[in-house]
Amino acid sequence: MGWRRWALGLGLPLLAIGVFLALFRWDWLIPIVEARASAALGRPVTIEHLHVSLGLITTISAEGLRVGNPPGFEDAPPFATVPRASLDLDVSALIQSREIVIPQVTLDRPSVEVIGRADGSNNYSFKLGGSPPAEGAEPGASPRIGALRLIDGQAHVAINKLRSDFRINAATEDPAGAESRIVAQARGTYAAQPITADLQGGAILNLRDKERPWPVQLDLANGPTKVALRGTVQDPVAFAGADLRLDISGPDMALLAPLTGVAIPATTPFRVTGKLDYAAGAFRFSDVEGRLGRSDLNGRFSITPGDERPVLDADVFSRRVDLADLGGFVGTTPGRVGTPGQTAAQRQALSRAEASPRMLPTAPISIPRLRAADIHLRYRAAAIEGKGMPFDSLGVTADIEDGTIRLHPVQFGIGQGRLVGDFTLTPLENGALRAKGELELRRVDISRLMQAAGAGGSGTLGGVGRIEGTGRSVSEILGSGNGALTLVTVGGNLSSLLVDLSGLQFGNALLSALGVPARTEIECLIADFGLTRGRLSTKTLLLDTQSHVVSGGGTADLGREALDLWLRTNSKRFTVGSLPTPIGIGGTFKNPAILPELGELAARGGAAIGLGILFPPLALLPTIQFGVGENNQCERLTRRAG
Repeated sequence: MGWRRWALGLGLPLLAIGVFLALFRWDWLIPIVEARASAALGRPVTIEHLHVSLGLITTISAEGLRVGNPPGFEDAPPFATVPRASLDLDVSALIQSREIVIPQVTLDRPSVEVIGRADGSNNYSFKLGGSPPAEGAEPGASPRIGALRLIDGQAHVAINKLRSDFRINAATEDPAGAESRIVAQARGTYAAQPITADLQGGAILNLRDKERPWPVQLDLANGPTKVALRGTVQDPVAFAGADLRLDISGPDMALLAPLTGVAIPATTPFRVTGKLDYAAGAFRFSDVEGRLGRSDLNGRFSITPGDERPVLDADVFSRRVDLADLGGFVGTTPGRVGTPGQTAAQRQALSRAEASPRMLPTAPISIPRLRAADIHLRYRAAAIEGKGMPFDSLGVTADIEDGTIRLHPVQFGIGQGRLVGDFTLTPLENGALRAKGELELRRVDISRLMQAAGAGGSGTLGGVGRIEGTGRSVSEILGSGNGALTLVTVGGNLSSLLVDLSGLQFGNALLSALGVPARTEIECLIADFGLTRGRLSTKTLLLDTQSHVVSGGGTADLGREALDLWLRTNSKRFTVGSLPTPIGIGGTFKNPAILPELGELAARGGAAIGLGILFPPLALLPTIQFGVGENNQCERLTRRAG
């Protein structure tokens, strides 16, 4: 009887367990799972059926998985649906080492709907719930995921802020004799431009398996911009250990703004290639080589994403640069007719710029674009090319922080001398910029200027300038500006200088109107101007040559780009026909014109001489010495006049 009682005592619990397992439905746990998942994700999660296949490798499957939208969004379609999702859990690893090992995850026909509205609200930002770990507690280890199998995955992305609406298809493939791989395609629009993207990645056997680099092959076209990415990533989750080669090309770098988050001015067609990686929280593009229009482009870039705005740090150099390629950085139309790779729209823009009566940039400077990112740029050009270009080299150090631009300095090399400027542009609440700058032109070789004009010459050019102004464009800033400009020249050839400054046709016409010999040598040229509310007024204008003295005066309106100048020529040796010759210069900066001789001009010239405009004041002596050196003809002339 004892053994019967023992058998009955053991059999009844086993029978109860058997009956329980026979009647148990895993669906009974769905409310608990849904509640925990909904609390963790901060939005409703529902499951139609739940299945568990017990064993050392336990398979957990959910059918009809649905993740809803946050409040304020319609419930159909939901954020995500998965007709069937399953994962394998290694129970032995969990028991022996408390390590979560998931050999395989399978998502069957998942569908995701990503929505971003114009007001900034979206359905893809999650407020993850759950209790934070206790103070001093070690964070739990991340699960080790083996293979991820994706069957016919789909996503629809429509984000108003990005002007995007595209669809993605993704799946994993298991080619014979090769590792599993993931493939994805995107089609639609991004940044209001057509987008196509094709990605082929490696097997997601373990996203953190640092012993198995993850191959990447991406080809993307966003409008006319083309991107190709090839290489491997050691740790794709952290984007660490990247050995990737990035190739980008397109007609205009400004089109990269939606892809990089950094606003770039309009440029000429470009193509660059380099190494892409990620370190210290920044995406780095190094060993860059490429072309920008007619210029070569080399160096490194890094972009650090930020909560407020990204930060771009760049150190770039060109062996040879065509300054026309950089025109967009100062508000002009970049490039010149015939720049390689130009689009029809760019050719039309250049034609409009050439037909415009204005010379100074009139395009408004976009403060929101300036504030879209903080930029720290160092740029150097070893040589500058271009017909008639008097500059030899270029160096720029620029910082843009919260929309404030600091150029410190911009420096052009001219022979053995240099032209240096320091400028600060500060955004104002009304959308304009307040500009302040200083300019230094020191001991510039006139021979270098003459070479640019295709002529010979010698001598030295110097000067200083300053400006303060407010406006929405370069034209408006100069048109409202206050400041001063002083230029000093010693030596050189007058005909060559006029041709270089004003062009062959006008320069020769001006020489003829002044009655000065074509090849006369310059002994001294002093030009001193004051700038008041955009009007550049002559204080002193004196040209001393071997045989003539030319004085002048008048104004140049920087806002209207209008000239109202007069020049008067006096011969040093009186002869018949050597009476003073006054002429006028009118028109615009882009199209100056010599005015017919007027009686008023002679009166203005005579009055100016009476006021002392012919001879410079001694106050200019420090500027003369600074710009062209001591013990020169200009210094002697100034002391004699004083």
